[in-house]
Amino acid sequence: MGTKIKALILFCPLVSLLFALGCAGKWNRDEVRHRIADAYGAQKFDQIEQLQYTFNAQIGAKQIRRSWVWHPHTNQVVFQGTAAEGGTITYRRSELTTQPSAQMEKVDAWFINDQYWLLFPLHLAWDTNTQVEASCDPHPLPIGQGQARRIAVSYPQTGGYTPGDVYELFVGEDDRLVQWIYRRGGAPEPTRMSTWEDHRQVGPLTLSMDHRGPDENFRVWFTDVAVKLAGQEDWIRAQ
Repeated sequence: MGTKIKALILFCPLVSLLFALGCAGKWNRDEVRHRIADAYGAQKFDQIEQLQYTFNAQIGAKQIRRSWVWHPHTNQVVFQGTAAEGGTITYRRSELTTQPSAQMEKVDAWFINDQYWLLFPLHLAWDTNTQVEASCDPHPLPIGQGQARRIAVSYPQTGGYTPGDVYELFVGEDDRLVQWIYRRGGAPEPTRMSTWEDHRQVGPLTLSMDHRGPDENFRVWFTDVAVKLAGQEDWIRAQ
């Protein structure tokens, strides 16, 4: 699942959504995306000078662990990998277009994948070239019992590491993601589905730390999550 940070315009007319206030109100395309993004702290993200996290994944018998430090204002990325992965690699994402290398592109694809798992709700406010479809009617959750509002986010067919990706978001009354379905390249069958659990406060952000699939063969979770605010020396760790 990795999509290059592509900008996203939510391209749909006025959409009526059943959020915390019910379906009585009309929500235009900006309100749809910002309502969810703001539930995760998007309005205060500019306070973040550095964000660190470790991405952990279990896919069948395979275990993945990757640690990152991201400087959002300069878009500098620090990858703290094993010797086999190239050790510690520091780069600016703007350099990928001027100094491309196979190693850098591989690491950057990992970075985008891992960052999307952590920060996808914020991308609803950041990205600028997707289509969004939203339904007022509750939909059955893809995993387990229950229902939630469904919002489909579709990326363009060109650009990025995996163009045409589609995300189906199942949103609770607190405007936070409950579960999602990921369709790589817009595939008709789900590529991945998982929960969004263990929401924690990390400075001004609210982030989901745990994502579980429909069985024990898939899980993504985050450890060592912390932010450093502009002008401050101390890290604020997930609470």
